[in-house]
Amino acid sequence: MSFKDPKEITQAGIKTGTVKAKLSWDKALVASFLAGAYIAFGGLLAITVTSGMPKETWGSLPTLFAGAVFALGLILVVIAGSELLTGNFALVPLAAFTKRVPPRQLFQNFGIVMFGNLLGSLFVAYFLADQTGVVTQDLQLARLEEIATLKGQTETEWQIFLRAVGCNWLVCLAVWMALAATDIAGKILAIFFPIMAFVAMGFDHVVANMFFLPAAIFAGAGDVTWGDALHNWLFAGLGNFVGAAIFVAGAYWYLYARPEEEAGAGAGGVREEVDTARAGGNGAREEAGAVGASSQPAG
Repeated sequence: MSFKDPKEITQAGIKTGTVKAKLSWDKALVASFLAGAYIAFGGLLAITVTSGMPKETWGSLPTLFAGAVFALGLILVVIAGSELLTGNFALVPLAAFTKRVPPRQLFQNFGIVMFGNLLGSLFVAYFLADQTGVVTQDLQLARLEEIATLKGQTETEWQIFLRAVGCNWLVCLAVWMALAATDIAGKILAIFFPIMAFVAMGFDHVVANMFFLPAAIFAGAGDVTWGDALHNWLFAGLGNFVGAAIFVAGAYWYLYARPEEEAGAGAGGVREEVDTARAGGNGAREEAGAVGASSQPAG
């Protein structure tokens, strides 16, 4: 199975981030609505699957099962195609670090995508979770209340922020590794484990919380308020941005896309070509054969 190495992933990430930043506002809004709905589908599935699994019997396994099925959300985002704020927190800054995206476009993209993600999440929370009765049954309602109370009222601001940093570090690594894969099976496998891990550890994803907290409010699960929701979204959003922009975009830009790195790679390439030329006709023929092979399409 062919795949991109880290430097090639970085170049693919820069290209993808540039395209995302230059997307027209209407297409960005529609695509981000879809992404919010896809993540909400993952959240709704996680509630349904883990309902009726008391901790006294199951321990921490419900969060593992929730993570396993919640991965559906990002699989839909990446493979079906849409715009997710938490992924854009890494890819668009990466393009901005290389000066391909100005700050105005970066923040404009964040604003439109955040709004669209919220609309998609609210749509699923109200119409497909509450109004359908999926989360208003006793077991599902109790599970939703447990999740919403933890995220909306129990966690401190510092805890929300740090959980969000860890969450989006893993989420963006899932997106990053999906860029490395050249087939759908590889992309799904790359996405599954980081997403399963962040949910199993109880980390905070701002777009997922745009579903869980409103769904609890609509369904009357516990006493979570819109103030609790806004409070969580603020600190989760900040943490998600730090996790993506620093630990993924910043780290891999530093390793593989800095001007110094590019210059060093270019100088190394020149030295290698000179050494090969000096090696004689056989070395030159081998290099020509390698270049010809590398020019063929992968896969």
